[in-house]
Amino acid sequence: MMNEQINGDIYRFEISQESTGVRLDKFLSEHLGGFSRSFVQKLIENGDVIVNGRVQQKESYKTKASDVIEVDVPKPVELSVEAEDIPLNVVFEDEHMIVINKPQGMVTHPAVGNMSGTLVNALMHHCKDCLSGINGVMRPGIVHRLDKDTSGLLVVAKTDTAHLSLSEQISTKSASRIYFAVVENNFTSDSGVIETQIGRNPSDRLKMAVLPAGTGRYAKTEYTVLERFGEFTYVRLKLYTGRTHQIRVHMSHYGHPIYGDRTYGSNKTREKGNGQFLHAGILELNHPVTGERMKFTAPIPGYFEELLDKLRNKRK
Repeated sequence: MMNEQINGDIYRFEISQESTGVRLDKFLSEHLGGFSRSFVQKLIENGDVIVNGRVQQKESYKTKASDVIEVDVPKPVELSVEAEDIPLNVVFEDEHMIVINKPQGMVTHPAVGNMSGTLVNALMHHCKDCLSGINGVMRPGIVHRLDKDTSGLLVVAKTDTAHLSLSEQISTKSASRIYFAVVENNFTSDSGVIETQIGRNPSDRLKMAVLPAGTGRYAKTEYTVLERFGEFTYVRLKLYTGRTHQIRVHMSHYGHPIYGDRTYGSNKTREKGNGQFLHAGILELNHPVTGERMKFTAPIPGYFEELLDKLRNKRK
């Protein structure tokens, strides 16, 4: 295999016989160096990867002998993110990583028009300079994210080594993420698995949607009914993939929008509460350095418990 870096930010690979049959995202994450698999997948999604002269946006594309792959890695945007003294609910912390129980209403990382009050602003104050730099100035240490109105557990990397390990665990599903939600309507079965393709909604680019086979990105969610309340259901949800808004899109698409979801919910609950009743309650992973299997839990927030109590009392 021949590889070279040209023009500073463009990388070129020519695939040898020994490197054939490998997923494009896996190949690039192993050979670009210093970039996580999730970052590589974003490059592919954004059209920054060219195979044999054509843009290739399928991360599952399998490499072939003599393929010529070019990757244009965008230059990092030089933006200043200020550290802010915002209290954090720290579940675990050592020199390699930190696990946070994020409250509903807190944005994970800054974006244009929302540069303060985020988890990253708080982390920069709490951790000082001890955050992985892999995801750039705007998202230091961020391995995965939670939507603004989703509460719960989120792991942050302090070193690049830890970041690469944690990203790989999430990508290969060796890390386990369990959510809890109140959704609308009753389920016909006590458990099941939802498998679809998810991508940008063709009619509203600010939303995600379930797309036809052969388009979008594969998404898998497992659900288990915990309690039934007639018009509402309390469910446990396990993520096997981590697509943008995955749980919210899957639940809404199959007639079970999350209670209070102001983007994908129904008029029945959209304006109730401060957003969706969705909580990342269990996170299980291997320590990025020692390899020790670790399990973290975060109880559902008070407002969430209050809703469940109301539904239980109404059912009596």
